[in-house]
Amino acid sequence: MGINMKLKKLSSILVIALVMTLTACTGKSGDNSAADNKNAAEEVTATPAEDTAGNTEPTEAVTEAETQYPITIKHAFGESVIESKPERVVTISWGNQDVPLALGIVPAGISEANYGVIDGSRLLPWTKEAFKNLGVENPVLFNDTDGLDFEAISDAQPDVILAAYSGITEEEYNLLSKIAPVVAYPTLAWQTYWRDQITMDAQGMGMKTEGEKLVSDLEQLIAGKTAAYPQIAGKTAVFCYFNPSDLGKFYIYLPTDPRAAYLEDLGMKVPESVTKLAEGSTSFAIEISAENADLLKDIDIIIAYGDAALLKALQADSLVGTIPAVKRGSIVLIQDGTPLAASGTPSALSIPATIDDYLKIIGEAADKAQ
Repeated sequence: MGINMKLKKLSSILVIALVMTLTACTGKSGDNSAADNKNAAEEVTATPAEDTAGNTEPTEAVTEAETQYPITIKHAFGESVIESKPERVVTISWGNQDVPLALGIVPAGISEANYGVIDGSRLLPWTKEAFKNLGVENPVLFNDTDGLDFEAISDAQPDVILAAYSGITEEEYNLLSKIAPVVAYPTLAWQTYWRDQITMDAQGMGMKTEGEKLVSDLEQLIAGKTAAYPQIAGKTAVFCYFNPSDLGKFYIYLPTDPRAAYLEDLGMKVPESVTKLAEGSTSFAIEISAENADLLKDIDIIIAYGDAALLKALQADSLVGTIPAVKRGSIVLIQDGTPLAASGTPSALSIPATIDDYLKIIGEAADKAQ
């Protein structure tokens, strides 16, 4: 997928929102920029429906019932053709299950959540609640932490497999395609923004219009919630990973990573220092030596996984402690292994479920950066 293979050696925290597994951060590479990925939804195409005037451009009036088949969806591995309305939808990897659930569709099988679950259900709370609201207490779950369970996926008899946010390799894609058409990620593995995840997965279900409406509704929700935190607007922010036992290096998630991109949705900006560091990279994160901590003096807010003990360690470190955001304590610490930590990579259901809690702690850090 064009990601520096050294990143496969990171701890599970570094890839927690990337399906929370170290499975195959390999795949198809490309020279696509962040802007290309943000516009990936434009590469999702379908046979347009004709209106009463004979025009072939889809209109806002098009509904799911009027979707015309076949649908063709372009992605990193080429394109997938869906010949007819999918009746059985299967999702794999991280967050894809929340798209059909948010649109009122019960998936025939999904990947279990392997991070952020605190009740043993193997489901994140917003996913569990959505299933319950749709009358399902025990959904079919795939354990794919150590690799995709192709047999279980096949047994679910899918008509389409949704994986718009995932890290599947081309080999895995080809194997899955023998089971059903696959909606793969648009350009690079683990670098699909939540809007594109919703748009592509909804398209794969023949629900393009509904998916666009869901995106619009979430954008309105975010706008309304962030308006209550004016101190956040315009602040420069980064999402980092620190290992308390080795502060000689740390990692910054780049703008192509959904975690970092979500910060922009919440009104923050990418620091110029990080923009420069990201130049030419196709990775979702970059390693920073603590010796180069002085490069990050333009950061207002740091978001990281950890607790008060981590903050104490950061501030005591002779190098990392010189970063202005660390020194003044304008750091958002998200307790590892919690649902809020899992929601750092946003999905159709996690956004409304956790945005209040997320904005509250970011707002507190922003107050310190005034």
